[in-house]
Amino acid sequence: MHKKIMLLGSGELGKELVIALQRLGQYVIAVDSYSDAPAMQVAHDFEVINMLDAEALDAIVNKHKPDIIVPEIEAIRTEQFYKYEKSGITVVPSAKAANFTMNRKAIRDLASKELGLKTAKYLYASTLEEFKMAVAEIGIPCVVKPLMSSSGKGQSIIKEDPSTPISVIIDKSWIYAMEGSRGDYKEVIVEEFVKFNSEITLLTVTQKNGETLFCPPIGHRQERGDYRESWQPCAISDKDLKEAQEMSAKITSALSGFGIWGIEFFLTDKGIYFSELSPRPHDTGMVTLAGTQNLNEFELHARAILGLPIPNIELLRCGASAVVLAQKDGSRPSYKGLEQVLTNKNTEVKIFNKPATRPYRRMAVVVCNDSITSNVDIVKEKAIQLSKQIEIIYS
Repeated sequence: MHKKIMLLGSGELGKELVIALQRLGQYVIAVDSYSDAPAMQVAHDFEVINMLDAEALDAIVNKHKPDIIVPEIEAIRTEQFYKYEKSGITVVPSAKAANFTMNRKAIRDLASKELGLKTAKYLYASTLEEFKMAVAEIGIPCVVKPLMSSSGKGQSIIKEDPSTPISVIIDKSWIYAMEGSRGDYKEVIVEEFVKFNSEITLLTVTQKNGETLFCPPIGHRQERGDYRESWQPCAISDKDLKEAQEMSAKITSALSGFGIWGIEFFLTDKGIYFSELSPRPHDTGMVTLAGTQNLNEFELHARAILGLPIPNIELLRCGASAVVLAQKDGSRPSYKGLEQVLTNKNTEVKIFNKPATRPYRRMAVVVCNDSITSNVDIVKEKAIQLSKQIEIIYS
């Protein structure tokens, strides 16, 4: 079974997926808006285009004639997917799923209004005036996110600050959201600030010829809207886990298709809340590169994409991941500290080999594991401390 697969978006998650697909004998074309992106470095072929340009997207699809298209990022002209699907190309997980999940408005309305999942209260705004009204109605503190963005870009929390008038904070939040928006959607979602005890990612796998499977839940911590560390397994009650699995099964069934989904939830004193969904491997799922499961999230996605069986998902070890962030702009960075970090047992460093740095850009990750009976908090702290020892050298 030899398929030609086009990957739209070629970051670090895409790179691991390309490796997993190639190990199953597949041919992969990696696409992104800049050259030498991580997945391009390991793919058979690559293209550099603006994926929001429908004509450019059509041109490379016509050129390569892929059997399967796999979106890895949000900023894609996803409405083209329906046309590709009708022509016989498989879109992962499906054209419907890709279109809904690339836009926070569509996915939130589906989750809350159509499926009745418990979510934070929310309103939308496409002008500064509407934004101010939405903030007033939802109340302060509240969370602001562009409808289309990635890696936390444009996200902020509006909260009282004695040193700054609230009107200034609101204006700054609007400007930041507009700057962080990707694509044509210059609209934001204003959410009630849910007081949560923790956040989890439930990696959910939908199969062509098998039941929906769930990975052991992954805990994670975010900062500036982007993950900093993740750990598996994480503390969750049986009741909350069952509810999260039921919600995940319901929403993935409504969106249709096959693949892995990263579904985020808030754990609160009032139960579990649906937060967000990605129709692809999730950044917090990089903890599975620590060998926590019998199959990591990229291997699971590859099997599901190809319709290959996944008999089970089993937790083998506890593990944690912690990111290494750039602090400034640069190109062709190098890294110090590997020798020191790798003297530690059950530890790996994954450098993504991105050709350029910018403030807060994720450049590498440290993953650690220990026995399944170990204290995951200790493993997490180990990963965090070791990630601080990796130094980026800017040129």
